[in-house]
Amino acid sequence: MLIAGLLIYVLYALIIAVLVRVAFSWVSPSPTNAVSRLAVQITEPVLGPVRRWIPPVSGLDLSPLVVTLGAYFLIAALRNIG
Repeated sequence: MLIAGLLIYVLYALIIAVLVRVAFSWVSPSPTNAVSRLAVQITEPVLGPVRRWIPPVSGLDLSPLVVTLGAYFLIAALRNIG
């Protein structure tokens, strides 16, 4: 139960990092922005493989949406377990 709770917090942190990365992609900050670099470093190991499976649709990268939905499904499953 403790591990499930910890995983839920990690998944919420991932969702927040994905949302930060998406927000920064709209305003395109300088590459030296520490928050933007941190969001990329946290999310790229997860978004990269998903991006290879799902090609862009009309120029839109759907990998953040897929990762966010997957994280929410995992959170729901972990809550049912714990």
